Amino acid sequence: SSTMSLSEAEVQSARGAWEKIYVDAEDNGTTVLVRMFTEHPDTKSYFTHFKGMDSAEEMKQSDQVRGHGKKVFSAINDMVQHLDNSEAFLGVVNPLGKKHATQLKIDPKNFRIICDIILQLMEEKFGGDCKASFEKVTNEICTHLNNVYKEAGW
Repeated sequence: SSTMSLSEAEVQSARGAWEKIYVDAEDNGTTVLVRMFTEHPDTKSYFTHFKGMDSAEEMKQSDQVRGHGKKVFSAINDMVQHLDNSEAFLGVVNPLGKKHATQLKIDPKNFRIICDIILQLMEEKFGGDCKASFEKVTNEICTHLNNVYKEAGW
């Protein structure tokens, strides 16, 4: 049974939107993280090796920032591939949420920040329709991650 509130048509258009931005996973993932660090400097505190970096330029060049940007996009890509299979979707979301809650102790509000920046980037690059068709997916992702955090006693 599906925990997802997306119709088949919504899944298809969300995948189409995601593919556009995922083609350049490393660059776009990096842009998203650099924006997060710049607009929400407190988020840098989770990444001890990013602390000394002040300029967006410096961050963009960093192999560690680029590597993590790519990682974030790969994880979302795994979720997007399983939007029509809640068991498989949760198989990606649950361990990821648990790790961020218990090991990394990352505030779950940061997932929302990342999702909002992805939507913003989609709109800038591909227009409002692209953003709109992915919005429900980001809500699903954040809702499920928040549930994992609650179960972990966050």
